[in-house]
Amino acid sequence: MAAGALWLGAQMAMAQAPAAAKEPEKPKGWESAAAAGFSMTKGNSDNFLATLTINTSRKWERDEVLLGAGAGYGENKIVKHKDPSDGEKTKTQDYLMGFGQWNHLFTERLYGGLRLDALHDSVAGIEYRFTLSPILGYYFVKAPRTTLAGEVGPSFLYEKRGGDSKGYMGLRFAERFEHKFSDRARLWQTLEYIPQVDDFDNYLVNFELGASTKITESIGLRVVFQDNYVSQPAPHRKCNDIKLVAGMDYTF
Repeated sequence: MAAGALWLGAQMAMAQAPAAAKEPEKPKGWESAAAAGFSMTKGNSDNFLATLTINTSRKWERDEVLLGAGAGYGENKIVKHKDPSDGEKTKTQDYLMGFGQWNHLFTERLYGGLRLDALHDSVAGIEYRFTLSPILGYYFVKAPRTTLAGEVGPSFLYEKRGGDSKGYMGLRFAERFEHKFSDRARLWQTLEYIPQVDDFDNYLVNFELGASTKITESIGLRVVFQDNYVSQPAPHRKCNDIKLVAGMDYTF
């Protein structure tokens, strides 16, 4: 009976004791993902396409950094049956792009920052385009698995397109959305609209929608849809460029 009483008293004391404080969650470091897509056909036509992208981000208590780069190259060759070696090659993709963005949070949701974009796309007739944009942004949704942010600010664009170089001021309106269904699957979407300040008929629209899911801790599958629209393209070029890329990614 005495042993039973001692055991019961010990259990009651443990139940009343305050729970041990949890260790604070360690801040995350850089979160990075590299993705590659590749396709090739041989036969009546020879096709080749390869794409590579890398994105990384990091968040501190009051600051955020987003970095990314991508490249793609593709060509198509119609094979002539009389002389297979004499087919004519056509370049279908040839681009390099990169961006960097820094945000500083004034409050939990309001932030300011700076973004720089660079692009080379020979198929679209863009030898180079640089876009520098001061940012004022706000997180309309900021949850552990879901974020939605809107951004606005001036932009300065300098480009060489169709053999002509020019620079002009624009306005940048953008939004970013991301939702993590779990630690292994996520969906993201971005939209950017940049009209020229003194000529709203000249504008850019960049849209991206993507989804990825992990098949191991580090390797996953992804599908990305991109639509880049230029209201005043280079001579003999179309306004719209659409890409749908499926491939694998590696997170680290």
